[in-house]
Amino acid sequence: THMRSEADRLEEGVEEALAIGRRADLPVEIYHLKASGKENWYRMPGVIRRIDAARAAGQDVTADMYPYPASGTGLDVMLPTWVSAEGKFSENLRDPEMRPRIREGALKKVFQDPEDVMPIGFRKPEFKGYLGKRLSEIADLRGQEWVDTVIDLLLGEGGRISTIFFTMSEENVRLQLQQPWIKISTDAGGHDPERAEAIGPVHPRSYGTYPRVLGTYVREIGLLQLEDAVRKMTSSVADRLGLRDRGRLQAGCFADVVVFDPETVGDRATFEDSHQLSVGIQEVWVNGVRVVADGAHTGATSGRVVRGPGA
Repeated sequence: THMRSEADRLEEGVEEALAIGRRADLPVEIYHLKASGKENWYRMPGVIRRIDAARAAGQDVTADMYPYPASGTGLDVMLPTWVSAEGKFSENLRDPEMRPRIREGALKKVFQDPEDVMPIGFRKPEFKGYLGKRLSEIADLRGQEWVDTVIDLLLGEGGRISTIFFTMSEENVRLQLQQPWIKISTDAGGHDPERAEAIGPVHPRSYGTYPRVLGTYVREIGLLQLEDAVRKMTSSVADRLGLRDRGRLQAGCFADVVVFDPETVGDRATFEDSHQLSVGIQEVWVNGVRVVADGAHTGATSGRVVRGPGA
């Protein structure tokens, strides 16, 4: 479940997910668990206690997360959801009679400080100068209130604008990572840095998620044991998806193998310079084929579609 709320109704979102799981007699997976917005950071310890209680009572509930205190989604989330009703998002934004209502709804809804919002998905040349700037700075440059800037940028781009929201707590990231029922996810696709110019900026999680855990939270901070971190990225994920022949180094499993140096592995991608490959990854095999040798791609493309049981 991508819960109904990750902000001021976080607890209600968790309770709803748990209730659906119980009533449907299905396991619950909370997708990229977070407490979004400074005013909601305090909620995470209570959410963890609630999940622990549900598990202790016999309910099958786990969660996953990415190891960054910033999320990535569309700039349109700063506007009321009804703006998109009946597929009339652009039509409503262009309607001068709707604009006051949209502004009012956005100002009431917002849980992000414009200083914590960084739009990055600009395609139009006239907006490229805004790359790397926060929404508050862009609005100042345009001489507008932030909500008018959001509306005009969305209209100008003709659609969704990928955006980074710095709305999470590093303290909560560290607390969540330690939970035994947490798995590590990217919530992002992979990219080729050689095509970076055409792709434009992305969330650094596309490049650095797993090396970040191994380098920062295992080696540098000592928050996790290496074996536990690896488990949260491999076998626990495969188990949750019902993939019994992946995620482990054992006979009968597909040979998906990553060889890394625990003393040097780490992420290099940043929010300002996202297309940076991680370091310390020496060898990689996918389905038994060597795709990285001595840190360089071999050109092999041995990946395949992975289907769960019964698919």
